[in-house]
Amino acid sequence: MNFKRAVIKVGSALIAPTSDGCSGKYALAIAQFITNCQHQGKEIILVSSGGVAAGRSLIHHGSPKLSVATKKAMASVGQMQMMANWQRFFDNPCSQILITQSDLADRERFISIKQTINIQLANGVLPIVNENDTVTTDDLTVGDNDNLAALVAQVCEADSLFILSDIDGVFTKDPKVNDDAQLIPEINEITDEIYAMAGTSRNHLATGGMKTKIQAAEKAVEHGINTYIVNGTKSQVFASLLNKVNPGTRFAADKDIITAKKHWLKHTLKSRGQIILDAGAVNALINKGASLLPSGIQEVANNFKAGDTIELIDGQSKRIIAKGISLYSYHDLKRIMGKHSDEIDGILGHDLGDVVVHRDDMVLISNERNNTKT
Repeated sequence: MNFKRAVIKVGSALIAPTSDGCSGKYALAIAQFITNCQHQGKEIILVSSGGVAAGRSLIHHGSPKLSVATKKAMASVGQMQMMANWQRFFDNPCSQILITQSDLADRERFISIKQTINIQLANGVLPIVNENDTVTTDDLTVGDNDNLAALVAQVCEADSLFILSDIDGVFTKDPKVNDDAQLIPEINEITDEIYAMAGTSRNHLATGGMKTKIQAAEKAVEHGINTYIVNGTKSQVFASLLNKVNPGTRFAADKDIITAKKHWLKHTLKSRGQIILDAGAVNALINKGASLLPSGIQEVANNFKAGDTIELIDGQSKRIIAKGISLYSYHDLKRIMGKHSDEIDGILGHDLGDVVVHRDDMVLISNERNNTKT
């Protein structure tokens, strides 16, 4: 556990364990762990949930089921409470970084976030990151801070990700209802069986649950980032971590690391459409490392634009086999699908290239688990 730069994700249940707003009940021990890490020369980026939970008691609401607008109002006022709660535990300054899905999807803003965090770390500042809930929409939201933390770990090139939960780690069964559940200390490969063990969160303030934590781990390990799920409610956990003892579940980083661009493409960009492929195109992409040509396209779906990210679908199995950036729009592809590349200019009156998706702008998705809308 010899990490140099780590992202630590803290969930709402640890920030605001009751409905009365922010608390130091668990945050103090977490802050002490962060300070100890900094004293050892380690760099820490904190991803903190809790905006909505912290603001819940400050915004009147009549129903237990909150509207989106009410949640945004709670997040706006709660974010201030959450930041003040963290800052009181540190002598060094903290910074607030609020981001959205579009910030991560735009390459220039992605790099800008990285540069900002690097400068802050070099100056002894603790970056505290959260999703900008007050301006997010369905298209702009990452959705949960577990996955956000994995993306932040990628942005800032961390070597470790610690996801602090109110559970000890990944168990063979839900330990809250099964006395014979066993903690899994080490996971070297994230399989469908591992996902099947993931329960759902019972905390009404939380948006994640064990499934999103495993999703986050999968994103991180693909980028060479060791990931730990540990119990942030137990102070002895932090003593173990400082002593290089794993007190929870460790997901071992992949040795075959995908490039930063392809990781960004696979996990950060949201798909805007689909291209359905024939068997020949599927074989060429998977087994020959080829780019996608118009001749291999059977159908296109959704009104996407040139430059949008799309899913490439095996027409026979209906599985997503890749994600990529399309050089042509939905309407152009409707006209040139099934045609040879040398026919493009004659059909469209312009030619943006011989390929529809270049191999450099494509990432394969080999596991069926990933074959859901992104």
